[in-house]
Amino acid sequence: NLDRVARANTHVAHSFTCQPVCGPARSCLQTGLYATTTGCYRNAIPLPDDARTVAHGFREAGYNTGYIGKWHLHERDTKGPVPADKRFGYDYWLASNVLEFTSDAYDTVMYDNDDAEVKLPGYRVDAVTDAAIRYIDSQAGASDPFYLFVSYIEPHHQNHIDDYPPPDGYRERYTGGWIPPDLAALGGSTHQHLGGYYGMVKRLDEAYGRLHDALKSLGLDQDTIVLFLSDHGHSAEERAFGGGGRSAPFTGHKGTLKEGGLRVPFLLSAPGRVPAGEVRGQPATSLDLLPTLAHLTGAELPQRELDGVNLARVLASGTAQSPHLNLNWVYGNYWVVREAYWKILGDVSDDTVALYNLYDDPGEQHDVSYLNQDMTNYLIGRHNEWIRFIMADAKAKGYGDP
Repeated sequence: NLDRVARANTHVAHSFTCQPVCGPARSCLQTGLYATTTGCYRNAIPLPDDARTVAHGFREAGYNTGYIGKWHLHERDTKGPVPADKRFGYDYWLASNVLEFTSDAYDTVMYDNDDAEVKLPGYRVDAVTDAAIRYIDSQAGASDPFYLFVSYIEPHHQNHIDDYPPPDGYRERYTGGWIPPDLAALGGSTHQHLGGYYGMVKRLDEAYGRLHDALKSLGLDQDTIVLFLSDHGHSAEERAFGGGGRSAPFTGHKGTLKEGGLRVPFLLSAPGRVPAGEVRGQPATSLDLLPTLAHLTGAELPQRELDGVNLARVLASGTAQSPHLNLNWVYGNYWVVREAYWKILGDVSDDTVALYNLYDDPGEQHDVSYLNQDMTNYLIGRHNEWIRFIMADAKAKGYGDP
């Protein structure tokens, strides 16, 4: 379904998360601001009370707003219910702060507007999808438009067990088949997990199709914008012994600033608003969600400068100049600047850098900094310029050194 919708609508092929882990990436999605700007530069840091989210903008534009699924933007000690004053513009609420700690594959528990525990039937992907379809159905005859954010956890490692639990029967469907050589070479429980991981992805793809089917059956498909993207790259965590997905020819994964940790799918269905059946090669990041959706719907932007940009011109034309001269990241000890096909990856712990030509080397295997010293120095300068800006902004808000 994802491939089918991508072919029929607009696929932004060079799309990146702004952060390679859950909480910081979600803060960027919601606010259009760098994680260092909001202060949410690692997991378990809540959004600041004065944060303005995409839901605020839509609510003020007359939309009914809803959130279903994993939130992960409240404080560390809260696993389940999120207080009403910490939902940042979402009126309808059926969510859990850290869904992996309040649910399992066949035990989905979330919390409603009154913080009451709600146990939903079925496999977790289906339970979240059913809840989303019920919400969409409730809005079909409403006089006001709606904005719904659906946040799945799959395909995520189930934290309390060493497993990627798929629906019954799906693990068997994908176990024992051909395994790409790079995954086959991994040790640990990789082979054990692949069938489950693939099964999770398959069920998520089916759920995405169900959402589009629901819109079509309710007569909403031609007047609804549907955007699909991920908060970060695939999992390959130590706690999963190397299990999880892959993104060949790219390397890296969740928690890294390699392409495999930063590249995410970005599919946009917006009949009459963007071209159908086209691919865009200009870069985009999850920071761009808020300003782009505001433009497409007429909702007002927050009264402050955003770090994301409006992608309307890029979506309209594959030859439009990208609004991003370069892209910048900082996470833990690492930093990245990407401009055109050049990417520099720095490590502040030992003050080293590596330069990659992604056109020739998408897997980031060959450091060519010693052959391209001018470009290396140029990108270091771009990083220093950017870091001075975000650090000044962060310290002005009292966030300290991210």
